[in-house]
This record gives sequence, C-alpha cells and structure tokens, in this order.
Amino acid sequence: MPDIALPIHTDRLILRRFDGHDLDAFHAYHSLPETARFLPGPAKSFTKSMESVGKYANFVFDKEGDWVCLAIEATGSPGLVGEVVLKWLPGCGQAEIGWTLAPEARGKGYATEAAGAVLELGFGELGFHRIEARLDALNYASAAMCERLGMRLEARHLDKWHYKGQWATELVYAILVDEWRARVAG
Repeated sequence: MPDIALPIHTDRLILRRFDGHDLDAFHAYHSLPETARFLPGPAKSFTKSMESVGKYANFVFDKEGDWVCLAIEATGSPGLVGEVVLKWLPGCGQAEIGWTLAPEARGKGYATEAAGAVLELGFGELGFHRIEARLDALNYASAAMCERLGMRLEARHLDKWHYKGQWATELVYAILVDEWRARVAG
C-alpha cells in the first residue's frame, strides 16, 4: 500500500492527521452520551480521549488490521469537527469505513463529504475492492448517509451486539470499486 497523501481537500473540508491541538474538541464531543450512543464503550473520559488522539496522530497504514483516522476540519474555520476512519480488513481488498461528528457539525453534509473523500482514497490510491460500513440499525442518520453514498444494504444481523444494556441489530452496507467508479463518473 502506498503512503497516504495528506491533507485531503474537498469542497468544504480538510481531512488531516490528528495533532495535540485536537484534544479539547475531540473530548468535548466524545464525552457526550449522545455521541457515545452508537459507539462501542461509554462516553470517553479525558484520559481516554488523550489516548485516542495520540493513536490517531500516529497511525501506520501498511497491513491488514491497520486503520487511518482522519480529523475533519471545515475549510476556513480551523478546528476539529469530527473524524472519519478507514480500517484495512482481512481478505483481498477489503476495508471498513466509519465516522463521528461533533453535534454542531451534524446535519451539514460534512460526514457524507468526508466519507466520500475517504471512499475515493480507498478505491483510488489504496486500491481496495470493497468497502463496508457496520452500524446500529437505530442509527438512522448513518444508514441514510450510506444510501446517499451509493452503498447498498447487504445484511441485517438481528441482536448481533449486546452493549449499553441492550441488544442491537447490526446493519452492513457496502459498495464495490466498480459501483463507486460508475457513481462518480455519472
């Protein structure tokens, strides 16, 4: 796999490596129960936020199991508004994408724009064949976003996860490189 050329610029966003200046903003939204609702584990403590930002700042992406987590920043408005993640899955050309946004950044299309840029990175520069997203069936906003990105619902796993005191149904959305290419060309 080639090195990832950063930052990535979109019409309204900059996707870049995390740095120490992102800690306070990261903690501000990851410490909220509403953010943690669809993420594994509870809302993050400041210490857990420090650990996460440190890992995200120092990612290596050269083998299966590695992941890249990019900070999302609005162009012309410095500061972290969320993150988008791409994980290299086992198997030939497989990856998984995910995203989290601060409450004030939600509903503006930032997650869709950032995820689209990472899908382009994954299918282009990194050469993946298939990229999937796994989410809680109650996460309606993320399911709608997957559909806006041209991802198709491939699976519904009833009561797949037990977390936060209840069973959750997992949805698996995915898109293939040829589908992505046809979408961006058309």
